Amino acid sequence: MVKKKKSGLGKIKGFSIQFLPYSEIKDLDSDERIKKILKIALGNNILILQGKLRPEEETRLIEDTMAMIDHVKDFLGIELAVIAGGNEEGIMDKMKRNIIGMLSGGDLGAITIIGPATVVKEIKRNPKKIELLLNK
Repeated sequence: MVKKKKSGLGKIKGFSIQFLPYSEIKDLDSDERIKKILKIALGNNILILQGKLRPEEETRLIEDTMAMIDHVKDFLGIELAVIAGGNEEGIMDKMKRNIIGMLSGGDLGAITIIGPATVVKEIKRNPKKIELLLNK
């Protein structure tokens, strides 16, 4: 009789990490952006988004996620973190970044990490590193 070893992943059935460049969402309206992000999260993917959502889009994403929790099987919500560029830049660097942000429609000096709560337990960040803690 041969016993199979249990996988070290426990309840996680598998996930992937997906990078989404800002160019893929820049021409979408807010509703389409949120739908695209939720589709990725519902597919058990951790999303790394170039740039960040507008504050009203981030709020809407959280609201939509909360509404889905009781209606989508095994969906526990999302974990979300935004990591912006360094705070040690000079006045010219800040002005340049602000101008680029206004022209492009988003802050490309930031990265947004979004993952389903079934996979991502917590996202910790500090000035020198990001820790992505996964569920067992």
